[in-house]
Amino acid sequence: MDKQVWLQNLTWEEVKVKTEESRGTIILPIGSTEQHGYHLPVGTDTMVANSIAEAAAMKAKVLVAPPLWFGWSPHHLVLPGTITIRAEVLIEVAYDIIKSLHHHKFDKFILLNGHRIVNVTWLQIAAERAKRELGVKIVIFDPAYMSKEFKSDLGWGEVGHAEEIEGSHMWYCYPDLVKMERAKDNPHNHNRIYHVDPKYQGDTLCYVPSSPAEMEELANKSGGTSGEPSKASKEGGRKYHEHLVKRMIEVIEFLQK
Repeated sequence: MDKQVWLQNLTWEEVKVKTEESRGTIILPIGSTEQHGYHLPVGTDTMVANSIAEAAAMKAKVLVAPPLWFGWSPHHLVLPGTITIRAEVLIEVAYDIIKSLHHHKFDKFILLNGHRIVNVTWLQIAAERAKRELGVKIVIFDPAYMSKEFKSDLGWGEVGHAEEIEGSHMWYCYPDLVKMERAKDNPHNHNRIYHVDPKYQGDTLCYVPSSPAEMEELANKSGGTSGEPSKASKEGGRKYHEHLVKRMIEVIEFLQK
């Protein structure tokens, strides 16, 4: 871990120097604290965002803001450990973070979302407001969207929850926190007109979080998992992680042009 890329580890004088060195660029990791099956910690979404942010920041010489450990997770309240914040509150929190950093010369922001498509809607609202009112450059980096071109023979299925994608990534980045022997598969039931995976090419309805009744069924069936974590691998996690870090660096260079 490189402690010097994290804003909270620096003095204000060091932050001032780093702001200039990074050309006003900063990454904001945003995740969630919510159940992730029998085998992954409840902080999974924030942890993977932190890992991508730190690795990219070290190579691109930019800063990372303190992570936002909470997201919009009302559907996961069915199991313990979940903390959900209302979307309208999260919009205001994110905007205030951006506004505070902009006050001290940051003007290029990457909102790194570890909570997949659930956080995207409110992040879009906060980002649009920041562009309009503050005049900053701002993008949303979501691993599910930013790995659509990721080609491998890993045999992974589509995006679900605590499945082989998240399991592999966590296994590589935080092996001491992963209990793969506890993982329980829950293969996707394909619906002809509804998919949540961004790389799905067919016609689909837009995402709406599951109801309490739907999540209760999921909890009873698999402990909260949707997908096949048995397909996870540490090596696959490494390849996935390196792909995302590479794309993050490309995004940083794009913003700094």
